[in-house]
Parts: sequence; C-alpha cells; structure tokens
Amino acid sequence: MTQSHPGISKAVIPAAGLGTRFLPATKATPKEMLPVVDKPAIQYVVEEAVTAGLSDVLMVTGRNKRPLEDHFDRNYELESALGRKGDAERLARVQESSDLATMHYVRQGDPKGLGHAVLCAAPHVGDQPFAVLLGDDLIDPRDPLLSRMIEIQTQYGGSVIALMEVDPSQIHLYGSAAVEPTGESDVVRVTGLVEKPDAADAPSNYAIIGRYVLDPAVFDILRKTEPGRGGEIQLTDALQHLAEDEKTGGPVHGVVFKGRRYDTGDRADYLRAIVRLACEREDLGPEFRTWLRSYVTEEMQAP
Repeated sequence: MTQSHPGISKAVIPAAGLGTRFLPATKATPKEMLPVVDKPAIQYVVEEAVTAGLSDVLMVTGRNKRPLEDHFDRNYELESALGRKGDAERLARVQESSDLATMHYVRQGDPKGLGHAVLCAAPHVGDQPFAVLLGDDLIDPRDPLLSRMIEIQTQYGGSVIALMEVDPSQIHLYGSAAVEPTGESDVVRVTGLVEKPDAADAPSNYAIIGRYVLDPAVFDILRKTEPGRGGEIQLTDALQHLAEDEKTGGPVHGVVFKGRRYDTGDRADYLRAIVRLACEREDLGPEFRTWLRSYVTEEMQAP
C-alpha cells in the first residue's frame, strides 16, 4: 500500500559506486543491476521509496551507469515482442519498472563520497525534506522502515537516520551514533556521530544503515564540509554538525530498526539475500526450499 506524506515527495538514490567487491561481474554491469532473484537490486530500492509515498526519484549516477536509466525506461521493442507472443505476465513485469515513479538522473562526476553525492541532488530537491536510500541495503517490504522515518521527521522536524544494533566487533564497518532515549521505544535522539570508528572509540553499537530523511539545511553544511575519512565528503560529518547545532536544521533522531535487512554490497550477504527472498516467494519458494533442504542434508552427510 502506497502512503503519502505532505512536504516529502522526493527520494535520492546515490548510485555512482564502482562495485569493486563484485568484480569481474561489475566490470561492464553496474552493481545496482545485479539480480536479486529476478529483479535488479536497484528496483527493490525504488519500490521501497514508492511504497513510502515518494513518487519523485533522483538517481545520482556516474560513468557506465546507463543501464540504470534503460531499466526504468520503456523498451518498446521488447514490449512489442512480448505482446505479439501474448505473454501478458512477462509484459506486465517489464512495464512495471518504467511505471514505478517519475525518474530523474544527475551525474556525480568526481567520486567524492556520499556527502558529495547527496549535495549533487540540491538543485533537484530544493528546500523540502527528502529521503536518501542507499542501494546496498535492501529493506524487506514487510518492515516499513522508511515510512516510520518519514513519520518521525514529520513529528519532530530536522533529520532522521536509520539505526540498527550490531555486534560491537562490527561497528568499525559503519557510522556509529551516540544516542539518548525518547518517549518512544524505537526512536532515539542522536547527539553525535562517528564514521567507522574503532570498537574502543565507538559511542555505541548503534550502526547507521542506508536510509536517511534529511532536512534541506544539510546542503549548506555539505558545501562547507571538508573531506574526512578516506578523503571523501562524509554525510556523517554533516549530520554530526546538525546534531551539535539544532538551530541550523533541527534535531537529528534515529529510528531503531529491528526488521529484515539484506546487505547486497557484500558477496556473502548478497547470496544470503537471494536465498531468503527466493524461499519466501510463493511461485519459487516451495520447490526451492525442498531442493535446499535436500542439498544441505547431503552436504552435512558428505565425508
């Protein structure tokens, strides 16, 4: 069910990364186009934005990302061929991606980090709050994280980030948030953020995952933000500024997510995501689960 939220209609999806962890598969194919069962990963992300009521989607792309635009555009030759065959089911699935949302594209140019990618969206977004969805994180559609974040932003103003508790030994892989409780069990007030800290220096084991609802004040801060960790302009640094000085753009809150998340930026997690989603599909699940049980049993019995 698609929701709507006054004042928030635009989603930004940074998609300029090189996908080096998936080479050689991503040598000529954008990592966002790698299939998760039978849809490219990026389509799940756009569908999530649309379900949350965000009908205007801007992708921030780079070189060799033309297939992203092609996927969300019409393919009249393919549609005509399927129509002539009377293959209505596949025709509907092909047309689904081009009918999802109003799609826009801008090139990042120099790969200067996530903060710079978000800044590239400033002319399109204007002066309204907006969402940022990272393509490596797939959120199960049964767990409406983004809708909850938009609800909290509407309630408190400012910006909202998605947080997930991780094992302290893994916090160095994420941004980490210092938090204070609020009156809501799944909402915290963010008082500080650190990008990929050592475990000993992390303010908490609350990791920032790839969903944000941002106040447009973040653009002015990003314009003044110097390159940080890795020589890149970090979105985390700009959010740290907002958390420290609420007068510049309101408070920063976090929604603590305890649902199903699939990390398609890691090869092992990518494979796990495919297995999980395939198992849960009505059309594929029964037969696939039977095969999977048989395969695992054989592996356990093998010498």
